[in-house]
Amino acid sequence: MKILRGKDVDHYSVIVEVINERFVLIADGDRRKFDRAKKKNVNHLELQDFISPEITRSLEEAGRVTNGKLRFAIAKFLEQQVID
Repeated sequence: MKILRGKDVDHYSVIVEVINERFVLIADGDRRKFDRAKKKNVNHLELQDFISPEITRSLEEAGRVTNGKLRFAIAKFLEQQVID
């Protein structure tokens, strides 16, 4: 998803946990690592229609994801946007 408000405006991150209907935890594997995910209001995010199977599988199996996988998922999404 794309960040619309805050110091990371126009950057992309991955939702790694849903806290409640209003807040989520986001990480990008670079500036914001999985272990220090940022709490963000969903109203400050532009959700994208993309779910990474690698991230989903890793979270289901281990309950965590590597920062490399987060960076890969974001790069894959951005590459797909350029092609489309």
